[in-house]
Amino acid sequence: MTETEIRKGLAGVVVDETAVSKVNPETNSLLYRGYPVQQLAERCTAEEVAYLLWHGELPTPQQLAEFETLERSMRHLDPTVKHAIDALPLTAHPMDVVRTAVSVLGALDHTLTTDATWIDADLTLERSIRVWAQLPAIVAYAQRRLRDQELVEPRDDLGYSANFLHMTFGEVPELVVVNAFDVSMILYAEHSFNASTFTARVIASTLSDVYSAVTGAIGALKGPLHGGANEAVMHTFREVGAADAAAAWLEQALAAKRKIMGFGHRVYKNGDSRVPTMKAALDTLVAHYERPEVLDLYDALEKAMDDAKNIKPNLDYPSGPAYDLIGFDTELFTPLFIAARVTGWTAHVREQLAANALIRPLSLYTGPEERSVPSTV
Repeated sequence: MTETEIRKGLAGVVVDETAVSKVNPETNSLLYRGYPVQQLAERCTAEEVAYLLWHGELPTPQQLAEFETLERSMRHLDPTVKHAIDALPLTAHPMDVVRTAVSVLGALDHTLTTDATWIDADLTLERSIRVWAQLPAIVAYAQRRLRDQELVEPRDDLGYSANFLHMTFGEVPELVVVNAFDVSMILYAEHSFNASTFTARVIASTLSDVYSAVTGAIGALKGPLHGGANEAVMHTFREVGAADAAAAWLEQALAAKRKIMGFGHRVYKNGDSRVPTMKAALDTLVAHYERPEVLDLYDALEKAMDDAKNIKPNLDYPSGPAYDLIGFDTELFTPLFIAARVTGWTAHVREQLAANALIRPLSLYTGPEERSVPSTV
């Protein structure tokens, strides 16, 4: 009898095919629909990238204008969603707030009437756009309520990222800040069969609706082994304190066998290809806010990690301090991840439904052999 091979965490297992994204090992580039993400971040907006992920091609000017008009028309948050958020305790983590709000969005969707409409390709796309359009209001309000501030209404004359920042802070910051934030939205938008994306595809494979798939994906992203690393980076920065303390701090942390978040990646073997682009955006923010000490600490810890372990940063390492400089509370960093990644999640949901097979792996049973319940029980 051949021994069953178990791949813990499905490591190395190819479970399906996808045309949404891949990591090209030859160039160490993350590709969205064939385009290197660093080029997309340099030349495109978050709206253009969202369109690309959902439709497979970049939009023409007319298609982009129509898409932007549709997205902007969906930004207003239903009062029921706001009331649901207000009913949650202020101690709830923003990830729980966002997960709950997305679930309420699904409950309010009157088009979810039959199994057939749940998986309709056009309706699934419309729902995907709606969730993406309303996440800025949800995430922004998750932060504002913690600061005893009211919900800010969206503006339909602003792009996705500018409106997001407007709803969070009550004003539109300088263009350099908007551009840096937009870059982060693009870089976080998609990353193949990661844990949350696979969760969304599993849920979609049961022919459940897109809101359920996104809600489940948010639950997967909440776990510290998947999302949350950008939050952890800021906790590390605050613990280290200053650049001249980085090497000693890291030596002690490694001796204590602590996991240093923001470094290493399961997929990238030669460094995360997204890091240089996000690091360049961070540099612009450091200059804009005149905070050179942030960059000093960033460089010192990166060098110490490279010297000690030859491990390179991942995307969370530069995005954490970037979000902090912009003014987001640390607990909002992973919800920001949601607002970006929902485009990738829902692109995969649509792909899953287009050629669906129920995802149902096997397991190797290691419990007791069959036995009888004692008659005295």
